[in-house]
Amino acid sequence: QVQLVESGGGLVQAGGSLRLSCAASGRTFGTYAMGWFRQAPGKEREFVAGISWSGGNTNYAVSVKGRFTISREDNAKNTVYLQMNSLQPEDTAVYYCAADFSRGPWDVTPRPYDYDYWGQGTQVTVSS
Repeated sequence: QVQLVESGGGLVQAGGSLRLSCAASGRTFGTYAMGWFRQAPGKEREFVAGISWSGGNTNYAVSVKGRFTISREDNAKNTVYLQMNSLQPEDTAVYYCAADFSRGPWDVTPRPYDYDYWGQGTQVTVSS
């Protein structure tokens, strides 16, 4: 089993920034892509950003491109970050990280059903 623990959520004013972290532990053998998803009340879970095992390939939702940056530790690779700038009220949601063990070292997918493990989520609230 793999455990994913998110941290860094909170309340921020519009235009502010937050940095989310996700630490993976347990049977983290092999290569795995990691992604961030979010779910707002009454809405479906949506893809936010993803990063390959190598860190060399990233993918972003159109709504966050240019504002959010996903990154991964170079050495251990078990921790992924999501730097969120210029936050807007529509970014309010529970943010989840996920791990996909089916990808090659350079691949990343935006499809939530491709991800094998999920964290419990961290709340991000952006006030106007």
